[in-house]
Amino acid sequence: MNVLFEEDGGFKAGSVMADNDSSLQVEMPTGKRSKIKAATVLLRFEKPSAGGLLEQAAPLAEEIEPDFLWECVNDGEFSFLDIARDYYGHDPAPVEAAAVLLAVHAAPVYFHRKGKGRFRKAPADILAAALASLEKKRQQAIAMEGWIGALKEFRLPPEIGALTDALLYAPDRNKPETKAFETACAETGLSAAQLLFRCGAIKSAYFLHYRRFLHEQFPKGTAFPNLEAPGLPRDLPRADVRAFSIDDANTTEIDDALSVVRLPGIGSRIGIHIAAPGLAIEHGSPLDGVARARLSTVYMPGNKITMLPDGVVQNYTLAGGVDCPAVSLYLTVNDVFEVISQESRLEIVHIAANLRHHEVEPWFNAETVGGPLSDKPFKDELLHLWHFANACEGRRGKPSAMQGNNDYNFAIEGDLADPDSCTVEISERKRGSPLDKLVAELMIVANSTWGGLLAEQNIACLYRAQTQGKVRMTTSPLPHEGLGVAQYAWMTSPLRRYCDMVNQWQLIACLKGETPAFAQKSAELFGAMRDFETTYGAYADFQRLMERYWCLRWLQQNGTAEIEATVRREQLVKLDHLPLLLRLPSMPADIGPGRRVRLAVESIDLLGPELSCRYLSVMDEVLPEMVEEEEEQRAKRRRKGAAADGADAGKLPRPVRTHRHGRLFPQQ
Repeated sequence: MNVLFEEDGGFKAGSVMADNDSSLQVEMPTGKRSKIKAATVLLRFEKPSAGGLLEQAAPLAEEIEPDFLWECVNDGEFSFLDIARDYYGHDPAPVEAAAVLLAVHAAPVYFHRKGKGRFRKAPADILAAALASLEKKRQQAIAMEGWIGALKEFRLPPEIGALTDALLYAPDRNKPETKAFETACAETGLSAAQLLFRCGAIKSAYFLHYRRFLHEQFPKGTAFPNLEAPGLPRDLPRADVRAFSIDDANTTEIDDALSVVRLPGIGSRIGIHIAAPGLAIEHGSPLDGVARARLSTVYMPGNKITMLPDGVVQNYTLAGGVDCPAVSLYLTVNDVFEVISQESRLEIVHIAANLRHHEVEPWFNAETVGGPLSDKPFKDELLHLWHFANACEGRRGKPSAMQGNNDYNFAIEGDLADPDSCTVEISERKRGSPLDKLVAELMIVANSTWGGLLAEQNIACLYRAQTQGKVRMTTSPLPHEGLGVAQYAWMTSPLRRYCDMVNQWQLIACLKGETPAFAQKSAELFGAMRDFETTYGAYADFQRLMERYWCLRWLQQNGTAEIEATVRREQLVKLDHLPLLLRLPSMPADIGPGRRVRLAVESIDLLGPELSCRYLSVMDEVLPEMVEEEEEQRAKRRRKGAAADGADAGKLPRPVRTHRHGRLFPQQ
């Protein structure tokens, strides 16, 4: 005796070895023996053999048309034996019964299972919907095959091209287009970006990086809402000073200016003047909402996305020849540059000039400050501030700028609407010049002084703290050990950083004797601090990415086949004249820090963006400062994160560089 039974959702046949009523011992055609429940048995038969039943039934089942069967059966449940009897017109043989069972079981769209060997025909409306769905899937499968074939030939189907951004940044894997695209990527061995680039969907690697950033950080676009820029306050006293700013040539968000007034018999009064958008932008206003959403200006070579609308920036930037509202810190200084007293004011300050680095540094630099200076505007003020900065640095016991390292400025010539036609020039500038130290030191004085004022008045503030080597933002006035100050709060860039504007609101309220916008332990203040840190870090990562992209473009543009570099540490080198660190596995491990090496440029991938170089040779030159720098870096890494405020701490900063007023500048 043989039996046909159901097991694991399929049908099997075997020879009965023992029948115990509720269970059977059967032997499969393979020789395997199994114990099955009697309830799973659908058919008992003598012939054909157990191995031959399903083999003979399968081709017969393929000939049975499910739609014909559906037409033949009545509504209600039925057994496969019943429909087999109707189909063949006689009591079915075991093979015929098995064939009908297989056919009905294989057509779940037409027949719904209702139990052991029993089915019910699908209602007409449900069958119609199911058949339509199957046809749609069939058509999708045909379309997917066509899309995959086209993509593998690097032709872009319109349906795929319409989803370019989604495929790159947020693929919906339920879409057939996404499934086809990912299949093509797997079969070609290319990444999504590489395949789309080969197909022409990505016109330039620049757009790939820029649009990814916009998708992540500006999903609604970078346009500002139509908001009216607030007017200038008219009830502020006017300062009797000639202030000047010191910035890069391309700076538009000028946040700070300086002034010097001689006080015969006392010394001098040094003014630090900070742009005051906080006087006009109210906490909770629509403009505050815009700044709160962006949290910082985004800088990248050749472009930027400002935190505030252009109209607000133009009204409150410290432009030359304009009377500007400002928050001013005045330091009365004696002849040996000791601070005798200090005073903070809200006032209108006349900005006499915007000094630019490229105009000032040729005559005011490390070589000239020790002797007579050229007869230039503000030369006496600059020299006086330089001596004061040195005195402040000495009192803190920490350098305000790292000597010897370089800053890099990127000049992009051309229309970024067609970035591949643009050219890039990268200029090197030694960090730690007198102008760098002068500005950095005075900003440290302002940020630490005002942070201390708010702490004394028990007014909430966002501080930068460094304790036990770790730099973080906090609402507590903790020390900044790297700078050697009791507390430190970012307050000098309110046009481009939201935390500075928050702190400026608090400072203005303090100076006016009003209730501050944020109370101590304010949940809103904590939220702003958290969001600022996260967003500011993401913006810095993007800036690094775009600088890397333009460095690779510079190499391509100049047809660079070989380049020299300096070893930083094991298998890590810094390329000459570029802010680019590179892992070099091909370099011998025994070449220590400071050694100069020559490399061959092997490949440039702008989509990465990645650079591959091969070690060629070691040069005789050794740079001792690189050895010292590497030792400094190791010490910093042991202090677990002190590099976050590297420039503030007078240490070598991590590779992150932020633009200060549009130029590359260490973080403060």
